[in-house]
Amino acid sequence: MTTAYISHNDCALHDMGASHPESPQRLQAISARLSDSGLLQRLDCLTPAPIQREQLALAHPEPYIRELEALQPRRGHSYADPDTALNPHSLHAARLAAGAVLLGTERILGGSCQNAFCAVRPPGHHAEQVSAMGFCLFNNVALGVEWALQHSDIERVAVLDFDVHHGNGTVDIFKDRPEVLVCSSFQYPFYPFRYQDIQRSHIVHTPLPAGTVSSAFRQAIERDWLPALARHRPDMIFISAGFDAHRADPLGQLQLEDEDFHWITGLIGEAANRYAGARLLSVLEGGYDLPALGRCAEAHVKALLEAR
Repeated sequence: MTTAYISHNDCALHDMGASHPESPQRLQAISARLSDSGLLQRLDCLTPAPIQREQLALAHPEPYIRELEALQPRRGHSYADPDTALNPHSLHAARLAAGAVLLGTERILGGSCQNAFCAVRPPGHHAEQVSAMGFCLFNNVALGVEWALQHSDIERVAVLDFDVHHGNGTVDIFKDRPEVLVCSSFQYPFYPFRYQDIQRSHIVHTPLPAGTVSSAFRQAIERDWLPALARHRPDMIFISAGFDAHRADPLGQLQLEDEDFHWITGLIGEAANRYAGARLLSVLEGGYDLPALGRCAEAHVKALLEAR
């Protein structure tokens, strides 16, 4: 059984401008660090195809898809919101990002790999059913969850999101779907200020004050996530892997260290082994300090390899 690494060079064609933190260099930082560490050579490296239009409809209605297509410019940039720009290649990159998650889901459910990391962009966890926002166009993890739920062996799924920002889009899509547990840790109060207080038994919020350090983060995750996972007993687990809770990140004020991302990935890997037959798929979300992003992705992938 292998750990898959799923990415595509064309994800770098999506470029929101030279000063934008969600840059093509993010994926280069990850691949370079994994290569230099020797981890990349231990992974099953896969190249995805773009998601099909009918598959996008699993999480996003057709009018929203048409709205994004009409918004994509022939040259320059257009804006879905003040933080989220499209260039002529953005939807191609977004379809590849979502396609990577579907490919990883299929490989894991088919038994050809045990777990996988999708190093893709644009990210997805802020994309709601009918709203692009926060650098996100399509909700990659939500599409993977919906694809997994089409499989006869999958009745319950968990999404575990440790980005510095709340996974509002994932909560929006699954807020009335009790078969999908969504656990999100995030700096609070903080962007995006949506769905952070919604009350559902299958939606678990872990708000963290600015300045939260490793020990407090770990205590909060164990307190909130482990009982929820024990109750839900998911058949497959998805990770929204945001590395912007690192102390070096320019967009957040949490104080996590490299080792915290190895720790939480290991914790999730243990839960996947206990409840989900080790089926675990991770998808890149945030992380905007390039050296820290590379190191955190290395720690994350190392823990995925150890979880097999």
